[in-house]
Amino acid sequence: MLSGAFSTLGRYWKPLIGVALTLFGAATLVMIVALVVAASAVATQWDALTSPSSSSPDASELVPLGIAFGVLMLLGMVVFLLASAVVQAAAPVVLQEAVLGRPISFGTVWSRAWSRVWSIIGTVFLAGLIMIVPIALFTAAFVGLVIYTATLGDEDGVVPLMVTGFVGALLLGPLATWLYVRFSLAPTVVVFEDQRPVAALRRSAQLVRGNWWRVFGIGLLAYLLAGAIGYMIQLPFQAVGMLPGMFDPAEMGADPSEGELIALFGGLIVMSFVSQLISQLFTAVFPPLVVGLLYVDLRMRTENLGPVLVEAAGAAPLPEQYGPPPPAHR
Repeated sequence: MLSGAFSTLGRYWKPLIGVALTLFGAATLVMIVALVVAASAVATQWDALTSPSSSSPDASELVPLGIAFGVLMLLGMVVFLLASAVVQAAAPVVLQEAVLGRPISFGTVWSRAWSRVWSIIGTVFLAGLIMIVPIALFTAAFVGLVIYTATLGDEDGVVPLMVTGFVGALLLGPLATWLYVRFSLAPTVVVFEDQRPVAALRRSAQLVRGNWWRVFGIGLLAYLLAGAIGYMIQLPFQAVGMLPGMFDPAEMGADPSEGELIALFGGLIVMSFVSQLISQLFTAVFPPLVVGLLYVDLRMRTENLGPVLVEAAGAAPLPEQYGPPPPAHR
C-alpha cells in the first residue's frame, strides 16, 4: 500500500501537488490579506494597549481586538477546511485513473474534485459528529458530577471522580479510534461511487467490516510516515534559522522599534512559513492516497473488482503495485 501510494505520487505529482499548492497558497494569501486588514482596523486600540504609559485596558478597548481575532480564526477555519476538502477529494480522483494506468490533467482533477467538495465536507462533519457525541456526553456527565460533588462539599468524592474520569478516557479513546477507522473510507467512497455523506458512511462501514485491523494498521503507518517526512522537510529550514549571525537579538538596542523587530524575525517567519507549506503539501496528499488504495484493495478482495478494472482499462494489465485480481467467487 505504501509503495503504491509513493508510486502514484511520483507519477501524478503534477496534478496532485499543483492542486494542493494552489489551494493552500490561496488560503494562506487570503489569511495574510485578512491579517493586514484586521491590523489596520484595530491599529489605534493596539497602540493604546501596548503604550508604556497605558493603564489597565477597559472592556471597550478589548472588544475590537476580540472581534478581529474571532473573525480571523473563523475565516482561517473556513478557508483551510475548504482547501483540505478539495485536496482530500483530489487524491481519489487521481486514483480513479491511476488504477487504470491512464493520465489525468490538472484541470480534470480540479473540476472533478471541486464537484465533490461539499459532499466531502458533509461526510467529514458527520463522521466527526458521530465520534464527538459520546465524548461530549461523557464530558457533560463528568462535569455535572464534579459540580454536584463541589456543591455538597464532599472531599472524599474527589478520588472516585478522578478514577471515573480516567476509566472513561480509557474507554472513550478506543471507541473514538474504532469509529474513525470504521468511517475512514467514506471520503474515498464519495468520489469513487458518487455517494452522499450518509450513504458513504454506511458503505465505508460495510467495507471495513472484517478488515478493521488492516485498515487501522496501514492508515496509522501512513499518517506516521507522512508526519515524519513532513518534519524532516522542515528541519533544514529550522537549521538555517538557528545558524549563528542569522538572527542576532544583540544587534537591537534596549528599546527596539517595530521595524527592527520585523527585520529581525521576518526572515525566520518566512522560512518557517515556507517549510510548513512544503511539508503540508506532502502530509495533505499522501495519507488520502493510502486510504484510497485501501478502498481499492478491499473491493478487489471482497467484491472481485479486479476483472472490472481490467475491462474498464480496455483489457490492459493492472499496474504491478495493485497485484493480480482475486479469483471470482462461485
